[in-house]
Amino acid sequence: MLTLASKLKRDDGLKGSRASATASDSTRRVSVRDRLLVKEVAELEANLPCTCKVHFPDPNKLHCFQLTVTPDEGYYQGGKFQFETEVPDAYNMVPPKVKCLTRIWHPNITETGEICLSLLREHSIDGTGWAPTRTLKDVVWGLNSLFTVSMLTKIPNLKKFFCLPVLKIGLRITQGNY
Repeated sequence: MLTLASKLKRDDGLKGSRASATASDSTRRVSVRDRLLVKEVAELEANLPCTCKVHFPDPNKLHCFQLTVTPDEGYYQGGKFQFETEVPDAYNMVPPKVKCLTRIWHPNITETGEICLSLLREHSIDGTGWAPTRTLKDVVWGLNSLFTVSMLTKIPNLKKFFCLPVLKIGLRITQGNY
């Protein structure tokens, strides 16, 4: 699956066997972001929540991937929510850009798919925003937590936010059952 990882290993082998002056151009082109992503994607795949699936449209571009969250509990149970994630070149100093592709009514997701999640903010008032110590695993678990019951029960006056018939219609639309 991780073809970039094998490329990095091969390139590291080239570094050891050749002098730095004769190293190929591909060895110099591997960015810090790509080296981090090889490690983080392996860790992510090993620690992925059972309700999440990660798909890499191009295995050589680990900085662009799709995440599917299928909650098994709570108000969004049975839904299938797609997220597109793009990791910028300045990663891990800046957070990845995440957009919800599934149209959904959720207090933390706008109509255009923008996500309100503190760890996705570069600067956060409460101090829980992005930090270089965070990883893609934190992002995936954070997105997954948006759909768990424990997250939704922390919202005060939850009944004011959710109208059950409207939510059921939204889930039917999300599942393709108009």
